[in-house]
Amino acid sequence: MHEDLHQLAKMLHELDDQMVACMKCGMCQAVCPVFSETMKEGDVARGKIALLENLSHEMIADAEGVQEKLNKCLLCGSCAANCPSGVKVLDIFFKARVIVNTYMGLSATKKAIFKGLLTKPALFNSVLDVASKFQGAFTKTANEVIGSSCSRINAPVIGERHFMPLAKKPLRKLEPALNTRPGKGGYRVAFFPGCVIDKIYPQVGQAVLKALRHHELGIYMPAGQACCGIPALASGDKESFDKLVKCNLEIFEKENFDYLLTACATCTATIHELWPMMSGDKTESMQERIAALAAKTMDVNQFMVDVLKVAAPVQGHGTKVTYHDPCHLKKSMKVFEQPRALLKSNPKVEFVEMSEADRCCGCGGSFNLQHYGLSKDIGKIKRDNIVASGAQVVATGCPACMMQISDMLSQHGDKIAVKHVMEIYAETL
Repeated sequence: MHEDLHQLAKMLHELDDQMVACMKCGMCQAVCPVFSETMKEGDVARGKIALLENLSHEMIADAEGVQEKLNKCLLCGSCAANCPSGVKVLDIFFKARVIVNTYMGLSATKKAIFKGLLTKPALFNSVLDVASKFQGAFTKTANEVIGSSCSRINAPVIGERHFMPLAKKPLRKLEPALNTRPGKGGYRVAFFPGCVIDKIYPQVGQAVLKALRHHELGIYMPAGQACCGIPALASGDKESFDKLVKCNLEIFEKENFDYLLTACATCTATIHELWPMMSGDKTESMQERIAALAAKTMDVNQFMVDVLKVAAPVQGHGTKVTYHDPCHLKKSMKVFEQPRALLKSNPKVEFVEMSEADRCCGCGGSFNLQHYGLSKDIGKIKRDNIVASGAQVVATGCPACMMQISDMLSQHGDKIAVKHVMEIYAETL
C-alpha cells in the first residue's frame, strides 16, 4: 500500500508538470468530436485538464465522478494534434486514468477481462475459439456486402449494434508462426497482427503477409503474441499493461529484424508512443529495451511507401474507393499520404476523397461500450460523408475503425464494402 501511495504521488506530480502548458485557449473545442455532440465543457480537453489540476482533492471528494468524466473521451488525439501550446493531452489523460484506477481499483468485470483473460494469451485465444463456434446460434447476418451480423435476441451488451463476427479460423491458425530469411527484398521484418486482425479480420493479416512475401522479405511472426495493451491502459490498469508489454517484448527480442510492422493504427501508436511513455517507472535497462523495439515499429502502409518505395501510377479507373484516416495513424503517427498512395497503386481503383476524411469515426475502444449513443452519433457523421463520396468501398488502416464504420453503414442498409488498405494493395500482386 505504501508503494502504491508513493507511486500515486509521483504520478500526480508528473501530471502537474505537464498540465502547466495548457493556456485554456479553447482551441480543443473546435476539433473534439465528443464536445461537438454534447457542447459540455467537461467533455473537452480544456475542461478535463481543469478538473485534473485539482485531482487529489477531486478524487477524495468524488472519485467515481472523476472517473466518469475521464472515461468520456475517445482518446483520438484531435485536441493534442491541434493544440497551439503543444500540450501532450493524451499523455496526461492516460496517466490520469492510471492514477484514478490506482486509487479506486478495477471493477470485477475489468479484473476478469484484463487480469483473467487478456494477460493470458493462450487462455484468451481458447475462449474466443470456442465462442466462434457457437456464435451462429445467437447471431444472424445483417448486411451481406459488409459481412456484418446482429443479435437474434435482445442482448444487453450488443443492443442494436451490427458487429463483425469472429472469424471461423483466426490468423494464427491460417498462418502459423513464421521465421524466414530475406530474399531479394533485403529486409527482415517482424509482424504484429494484433487482436482484432487475428480474431476478426484474418484476411487483412493474410494480405499483409502476401505483400511481404511478394517483395521477398524475411518474416518473423512468432507464436504466443499478446495484446498490445491499449485496452488495459485506457482503463487505467497499468499492471496488466506492463505484463502485456513484457510478454511481447520477450517474444520479439528472440530474433533480429529491421522493422516491427503492424496493420493496426492503434497497435502502432501504442507500441511506438505509449510503451516508452509509460515506462518511466521501469529500470533503465528495461526502458532501453522498450525504446529499442518502439523505434523499429512502423505502420505497414508507411513501410510499403517510404521503405519499399511502392509508387502510385496515373489515377486508375474502376471501383470507387474512399479513405478514412484513423486518428492514431494520422494524428499520432503523422501517416496519411502513404495509405492513399497504396490505394492509387491499384489501377482498378478510382480514388475519391471524402469530406472530413480525418474526422474521428467515434469508436474509441471501450468508449463505444460505455457511451454507445454518443459513439453512434459521431459515427453517423462519418457514415454520411462516406455515402456522399459515392464510393463503393471505404478503406482504412485500423481494424477498430473498420468495425465502427461497418456498424454505421450496416445499420443504414448501405451496400458499401469496408476494407483495409492492404487488402486493396494485395489485389495488385
